[in-house]
Amino acid sequence: MEFSIATLLANFTDDKLVARKVLEKKLGCEDEDSLEKLHIALEVLEKIGLLVKERGKYRRVMEEGLIEAKLRCSSKGFCFAIQDVEGSEDIYIRESHLSNAWNGDRVLVRVLKEGSRRRSPEGEVKLILERSNHTLLARIKQVEGGFRAVPLDDRLLFELKLQTSGMSLEQAIDHLAHVEVLRYPLAQYPPLGRVVQILGSDAEAAADIDLVTCKHDLSRNFPENVLEAAAKLPKRLLKADLKNRVDLRNLFTFSIEGITGDNKVVENAFSLEKTTGDNWQVVVHISDLTHYIQPDEALDREALKRGRSVYLGELILPMLPDTVTERCSLVAGSDRLAISFVININSQSGEVLDWEIQPSVINVDTALSQQQAEAALSGQPSKISAEIIQKLRDLTTLSQVVKQMRLHRGSLQLNLPPSHNPYCDEGVMGAVVVNDSPLTAVVTELVILVNQIIGDHLNALSVPAIWRVQGTPDPEDVQEMLKLAINLGVELALDPEMDIQPLDYQHLTRAFAESASEQVLTYLLQDTLKPSVYSTAKGLHFGLALPQYLHFTSPLRRYPDMLMQRVYHMLLEHGRDRRTTRVKERVNLRHSSSHGEINWNVLAPELQQELQSELTRVIVQINDREKEVQEAEADLAGLQRAALMKQRIGQVFQGVITGVQSYGFFVEIEVPTPEVKNKANQGAPLRVEGLVHVSSLKDDWYEYRARQQALFGRKNRASYRLGDRVSVQVKSVDYYRQQIDLVTVGSDGLAKGFGVNPLLDDPNDIYLQSKLGDLDLDPYEEE
Repeated sequence: MEFSIATLLANFTDDKLVARKVLEKKLGCEDEDSLEKLHIALEVLEKIGLLVKERGKYRRVMEEGLIEAKLRCSSKGFCFAIQDVEGSEDIYIRESHLSNAWNGDRVLVRVLKEGSRRRSPEGEVKLILERSNHTLLARIKQVEGGFRAVPLDDRLLFELKLQTSGMSLEQAIDHLAHVEVLRYPLAQYPPLGRVVQILGSDAEAAADIDLVTCKHDLSRNFPENVLEAAAKLPKRLLKADLKNRVDLRNLFTFSIEGITGDNKVVENAFSLEKTTGDNWQVVVHISDLTHYIQPDEALDREALKRGRSVYLGELILPMLPDTVTERCSLVAGSDRLAISFVININSQSGEVLDWEIQPSVINVDTALSQQQAEAALSGQPSKISAEIIQKLRDLTTLSQVVKQMRLHRGSLQLNLPPSHNPYCDEGVMGAVVVNDSPLTAVVTELVILVNQIIGDHLNALSVPAIWRVQGTPDPEDVQEMLKLAINLGVELALDPEMDIQPLDYQHLTRAFAESASEQVLTYLLQDTLKPSVYSTAKGLHFGLALPQYLHFTSPLRRYPDMLMQRVYHMLLEHGRDRRTTRVKERVNLRHSSSHGEINWNVLAPELQQELQSELTRVIVQINDREKEVQEAEADLAGLQRAALMKQRIGQVFQGVITGVQSYGFFVEIEVPTPEVKNKANQGAPLRVEGLVHVSSLKDDWYEYRARQQALFGRKNRASYRLGDRVSVQVKSVDYYRQQIDLVTVGSDGLAKGFGVNPLLDDPNDIYLQSKLGDLDLDPYEEE
């Protein structure tokens, strides 16, 4: 298995000595080649002072002044090192100090010059920890003595020498290709690559899926050793496998297939019974993978490497091979291992009375398709039994009272276009989207509740975990949003001296809902939310208004969920359910009642530290992978929008101004898409954003006023403000960059024309800066 310096160094935590044999197992070094690479890496890290060897084991040396970060480079050749710690300063890296590092690489940086009020600190790359660009999209060109690959990403300022290996590239000159990097720059030697696939004459000739998978290095196939490990999984359960599990096979259980967008994966199933009075018992069963996937084995390492399943329209790149999915999915009529959350709820108040989390064996009685379940909920004729229909309706009623409890504590709901969230949880924004289907809404409430319960449980027992954290919005951002809201006719105020609470945001969304500018105001509010991340340090989840929260319900498709299952089993196996062996009465570590009864360390200190170190080892990799997957999924959606708008050049649309800058304003338009029906939009109108550049506003000179978020004409006093409705025509589309240029349309239905505005030197550079975050001026140039 290939490993990086980053994954190697991640094994060194808490200043502990680590044996080479442990590293070999963690990194999957099983053949002579990988063992030799590990030997070389350890020797080099020892020589440069990052590792020391003591008694045949290795220890990490944390040198002061060295900072781990990711490089973000510009098309002009200068870079910033972006630190993982929120609020930390970006470090400027001159091209001469890059040490052959490329955009996106994870690096160790030494600070050379401290920052000031106006300038960032300056540093140099000390060591490249992990390469980001293992493959890339490039155009083939012929040079004297061979061929070169010119990357499409203009932030990669180099060309690769191509190794032909008998391949004839004469016909591929000027074509777009998927290129694998065989060697990165080394001393005077240029990078070396090989053509994996010729994609087409240009980006538009290539399939959008190919562009995305190549650009983001997404593998469509599993390595042979991983497939072999999956094939060896036991085909049936033995009696010994059911030890210490509750047998729930006689409990009526049903599942809903297809709601995740992947009919092969069924991770959740449900049981429901009325107990006494207004009290109900709902049981949420989650597929248990821990019996099949052991730590540091081939399947576990591959799942960590992939991080999560990737959803690219109709193409799904799973985290685990189909063989694993088939063996662990909660399909009807087969005994399956599960972790069952037995939750007692009052149907009037929505209060959770108590709960128990049990490793179990279940057998799903009925598997409903998404269409069957939706038909049953909407009252349409259905072939499913009246009993199932009633259970679905009861489950819907319970989910509504659970939702009311969630809203009561301050959890956010945003009125945004429907989006495909295959995990049926709070989604990437950390706030529930209200426009999802009724069936999705039911599952979402139960999924969030289960994740909340396991988070509360591990926190109460002081068990290390990978938490899902979303910080409080910055007060400055919130105050700026409120100023813009006033411009749009919504007069609201929050005390800038007071801490912002989730309930404050809930009040804002209610006020926005009564405004004609709700769409724009919701976007402004969304922009103030911080991204959700995984963390080994417990923290607030702002969008859900929870002091702690984690992911547990999608173990077949998300590595943190599978890892948390493993942590829970470790708690049950090694957790101390009494203070000492002399105490006869034991505490039930599976039940909510244990929270008030324990005043001792449930896990032994050595095990607690070992578990914390193991979670720390993988946390950076998990977060990096999540960002990569999100970028890939967003890239595909962007390419599909660009392709659609390419066909609409010259057409006129009504739109709303969603952002105003000195270089122009962004307009969101709705495009009917009867011919495009995929998981992302379900045939709904596609929302597309384009830029009206000031260079196209030739009727006057327009000045930008940031406080009003508006452009004002000097002579005619015409204005373009945030939230205004405008008519626009599609002028041009850059497919690969996903840029859509619009021009305003007059009352006569004709475009108002466009020309170069002398206020701007290079409008295109500023456009790229705005859309891609790509800085085009060196901040360290002499003034």
